[in-house]
Amino acid sequence: MRTLDFVRQTLPPVPARVLEVGCGQTGELASALVAAGYDVLGIDPMAPQGEHFRRLRLHDLDEPAGSFDAVVAILSLHHVRDLDAGVDRIAELLRPGGVAVVEEFGWDTIDEPTIAWLAEQRGAAVEGLREEWLADHLGLHGEAALLTALRDRLEERSLERVPTLFRELGAEVRPLEAALIEAGTIRALGVRWVGIRAALDPDGSG
Repeated sequence: MRTLDFVRQTLPPVPARVLEVGCGQTGELASALVAAGYDVLGIDPMAPQGEHFRRLRLHDLDEPAGSFDAVVAILSLHHVRDLDAGVDRIAELLRPGGVAVVEEFGWDTIDEPTIAWLAEQRGAAVEGLREEWLADHLGLHGEAALLTALRDRLEERSLERVPTLFRELGAEVRPLEAALIEAGTIRALGVRWVGIRAALDPDGSG
Protein backbone atom coordinates (compact mmCIF):
# COMPACT_ATOMS: atom_id res chain seq x y z
CA MET A 1 0.00 0.00 0.00
CA ARG A 2 1.34 3.43 -0.94
CA THR A 3 1.98 5.96 1.82
CA LEU A 4 -0.77 8.22 0.48
CA ASP A 5 -3.29 5.37 0.63
CA PHE A 6 -2.21 4.51 4.18
CA VAL A 7 -2.65 8.12 5.26
CA ARG A 8 -5.97 8.59 3.46
CA GLN A 9 -7.54 5.47 4.97
CA THR A 10 -6.48 6.55 8.47
CA LEU A 11 -7.43 10.24 8.48
CA PRO A 12 -10.81 11.51 9.66
CA PRO A 13 -13.25 12.53 6.91
CA VAL A 14 -12.77 15.72 4.91
CA PRO A 15 -12.57 18.60 5.56
CA ALA A 16 -10.54 17.69 8.66
CA ARG A 17 -7.64 19.99 9.53
CA VAL A 18 -4.34 18.14 9.07
CA LEU A 19 -0.78 19.08 9.99
CA GLU A 20 2.05 17.39 8.10
CA VAL A 21 5.31 17.50 10.04
CA GLY A 22 8.25 17.39 7.64
CA CYS A 23 6.51 17.90 4.30
CA GLY A 24 9.83 18.21 2.44
CA GLN A 25 10.76 20.45 -0.45
CA THR A 26 7.95 19.33 -2.75
CA GLY A 27 5.06 19.03 -0.32
CA GLU A 28 3.72 16.19 -2.48
CA LEU A 29 1.71 14.44 0.23
CA ALA A 30 0.27 17.65 1.64
CA SER A 31 -0.75 18.77 -1.85
CA ALA A 32 -2.45 15.43 -2.52
CA LEU A 33 -4.41 15.78 0.72
CA VAL A 34 -5.43 19.33 -0.21
CA ALA A 35 -6.66 18.01 -3.56
CA ALA A 36 -8.69 15.39 -1.68
CA GLY A 37 -10.48 18.12 0.28
CA TYR A 38 -8.49 18.34 3.52
CA ASP A 39 -7.53 21.60 5.23
CA VAL A 40 -3.76 21.02 5.33
CA LEU A 41 -0.75 22.80 6.74
CA GLY A 42 2.64 21.34 5.81
CA ILE A 43 5.70 22.46 7.76
CA ASP A 44 9.38 21.95 7.01
CA PRO A 45 12.46 24.20 6.98
CA MET A 46 12.58 23.52 3.22
CA ALA A 47 8.82 23.61 2.56
CA PRO A 48 7.62 24.94 -0.81
CA GLN A 49 5.93 28.31 -1.15
CA GLY A 50 2.16 28.43 -0.96
CA GLU A 51 -0.78 29.03 1.35
CA HIS A 52 -0.70 25.47 2.69
CA PHE A 53 2.98 25.54 3.68
CA ARG A 54 5.26 27.21 6.20
CA ARG A 55 9.04 27.08 6.36
CA LEU A 56 9.64 26.27 10.01
CA ARG A 57 10.30 23.46 12.45
CA LEU A 58 7.72 21.82 14.68
CA HIS A 59 8.83 23.64 17.85
CA ASP A 60 8.46 27.00 16.05
CA LEU A 61 4.85 26.40 14.98
CA ASP A 62 2.64 28.98 16.66
CA GLU A 63 -0.75 27.28 16.75
CA PRO A 64 -3.07 26.89 19.75
CA ALA A 65 -3.49 23.54 21.47
CA GLY A 66 -6.09 21.32 19.84
CA SER A 67 -5.78 23.04 16.45
CA PHE A 68 -5.67 19.89 14.32
CA ASP A 69 -7.85 16.85 13.76
CA ALA A 70 -4.80 14.88 12.61
CA VAL A 71 -1.03 15.11 12.52
CA VAL A 72 0.90 13.22 9.83
CA ALA A 73 4.63 12.54 10.11
CA ILE A 74 6.24 10.54 7.31
CA LEU A 75 9.91 9.64 7.83
CA SER A 76 10.46 12.84 9.78
CA LEU A 77 10.37 12.12 13.51
CA HIS A 78 13.68 10.26 13.58
CA HIS A 79 15.31 13.57 12.60
CA VAL A 80 13.67 15.66 15.36
CA ARG A 81 16.45 16.72 17.72
CA ASP A 82 14.39 16.68 20.94
CA LEU A 83 12.07 13.75 20.30
CA ASP A 84 10.17 13.96 23.60
CA ALA A 85 9.47 17.67 23.16
CA GLY A 86 8.46 17.08 19.54
CA VAL A 87 5.94 14.37 20.37
CA ASP A 88 4.68 16.45 23.31
CA ARG A 89 3.96 19.23 20.83
CA ILE A 90 2.21 16.85 18.42
CA ALA A 91 -0.02 15.58 21.23
CA GLU A 92 -0.75 19.16 22.29
CA LEU A 93 -1.70 20.24 18.77
CA LEU A 94 -4.16 17.37 18.36
CA ARG A 95 -7.72 17.90 19.50
CA PRO A 96 -9.04 15.28 21.95
CA GLY A 97 -9.76 12.21 19.83
CA GLY A 98 -7.43 13.45 17.09
CA VAL A 99 -5.26 10.98 15.21
CA ALA A 100 -1.48 10.79 14.70
CA VAL A 101 -0.43 9.01 11.51
CA VAL A 102 3.24 8.05 11.49
CA GLU A 103 5.46 6.22 9.04
CA GLU A 104 8.98 5.64 10.28
CA PHE A 105 12.24 3.89 9.56
CA GLY A 106 13.62 1.45 12.13
CA TRP A 107 17.16 1.75 10.82
CA ASP A 108 18.56 0.27 14.04
CA THR A 109 16.58 -2.97 13.69
CA ILE A 110 18.45 -4.16 10.60
CA ASP A 111 19.79 -7.71 11.02
CA GLU A 112 22.51 -9.67 9.23
CA PRO A 113 20.30 -11.29 6.54
CA THR A 114 18.79 -7.89 5.72
CA ILE A 115 22.09 -6.07 5.50
CA ALA A 116 23.51 -8.91 3.38
CA TRP A 117 20.56 -8.59 0.98
CA LEU A 118 20.98 -4.81 0.86
CA ALA A 119 24.68 -5.23 0.12
CA GLU A 120 23.85 -7.64 -2.70
CA GLN A 121 21.38 -5.18 -4.20
CA ARG A 122 23.97 -2.40 -4.03
CA GLY A 123 26.83 -4.56 -5.25
CA ALA A 124 28.74 -3.72 -2.06
CA ALA A 125 30.73 -5.63 0.54
CA VAL A 126 28.71 -6.51 3.63
CA GLU A 127 31.32 -5.30 6.14
CA GLY A 128 31.77 -1.97 4.39
CA LEU A 129 28.03 -1.46 4.12
CA ARG A 130 27.55 -2.24 7.82
CA GLU A 131 30.03 0.49 8.76
CA GLU A 132 28.48 2.92 6.27
CA TRP A 133 24.99 2.17 7.57
CA LEU A 134 25.96 2.99 11.15
CA ALA A 135 27.77 6.16 10.12
CA ASP A 136 24.88 7.37 7.94
CA HIS A 137 22.34 6.99 10.76
CA LEU A 138 24.48 8.18 13.66
CA GLY A 139 22.47 10.48 15.91
CA LEU A 140 19.07 9.54 14.46
CA HIS A 141 16.37 8.15 16.73
CA GLY A 142 15.85 4.40 16.49
CA GLU A 143 12.62 2.44 16.45
CA ALA A 144 12.42 1.76 20.18
CA ALA A 145 12.88 5.43 21.08
CA LEU A 146 10.28 6.51 18.54
CA LEU A 147 7.65 4.02 19.65
CA THR A 148 8.25 4.76 23.32
CA ALA A 149 7.83 8.50 22.78
CA LEU A 150 4.61 7.98 20.83
CA ARG A 151 3.12 5.39 23.19
CA ASP A 152 3.86 7.50 26.26
CA ARG A 153 1.70 10.33 24.91
CA LEU A 154 -0.89 8.79 22.60
CA GLU A 155 -3.09 5.69 22.60
CA GLU A 156 -1.76 3.20 20.07
CA ARG A 157 -4.38 2.00 17.61
CA SER A 158 -2.24 0.07 15.15
CA LEU A 159 1.33 -0.85 14.25
CA GLU A 160 2.35 -2.43 10.95
CA ARG A 161 5.80 -3.31 9.64
CA VAL A 162 6.31 -2.58 5.96
CA PRO A 163 9.02 -2.48 3.26
CA THR A 164 11.11 0.67 3.13
CA LEU A 165 14.53 -0.17 1.63
CA PHE A 166 13.04 0.19 -1.87
CA ARG A 167 13.08 3.94 -1.25
CA GLU A 168 16.85 3.94 -1.76
CA LEU A 169 17.07 0.96 -4.10
CA GLY A 170 14.29 1.98 -6.49
CA ALA A 171 10.54 1.45 -6.63
CA GLU A 172 10.97 -1.61 -8.87
CA VAL A 173 12.56 -3.46 -5.93
CA ARG A 174 9.50 -3.05 -3.69
CA PRO A 175 7.72 -6.29 -4.76
CA LEU A 176 10.89 -8.31 -4.12
CA GLU A 177 11.47 -6.68 -0.73
CA ALA A 178 7.85 -7.32 0.25
CA ALA A 179 8.04 -10.96 -0.85
CA LEU A 180 11.26 -11.58 1.10
CA ILE A 181 9.74 -9.98 4.19
CA GLU A 182 6.65 -12.16 3.83
CA ALA A 183 8.87 -15.24 3.54
CA GLY A 184 10.81 -14.25 6.66
CA THR A 185 14.07 -13.94 4.69
CA ILE A 186 14.71 -10.29 5.54
CA ARG A 187 13.31 -7.88 8.12
CA ALA A 188 10.82 -5.09 7.48
CA LEU A 189 12.44 -1.85 8.61
CA GLY A 190 9.43 0.35 7.87
CA VAL A 191 6.91 1.03 10.64
CA ARG A 192 3.42 2.45 10.22
CA TRP A 193 1.91 3.60 13.50
CA VAL A 194 -1.44 5.15 14.31
CA GLY A 195 -2.32 6.70 17.66
CA ILE A 196 -5.13 8.73 19.16
CA ARG A 197 -5.01 11.59 21.62
CA ALA A 198 -7.17 10.58 24.53
CA ALA A 199 -10.51 12.36 24.81
CA LEU A 200 -10.95 14.72 27.71
CA ASP A 201 -12.21 13.23 30.96
CA PRO A 202 -15.55 14.52 32.28
CA ASP A 203 -13.70 16.86 34.68
CA GLY A 204 -11.99 18.46 31.68
CA SER A 205 -8.56 16.89 32.14
CA GLY A 206 -6.77 14.94 29.40
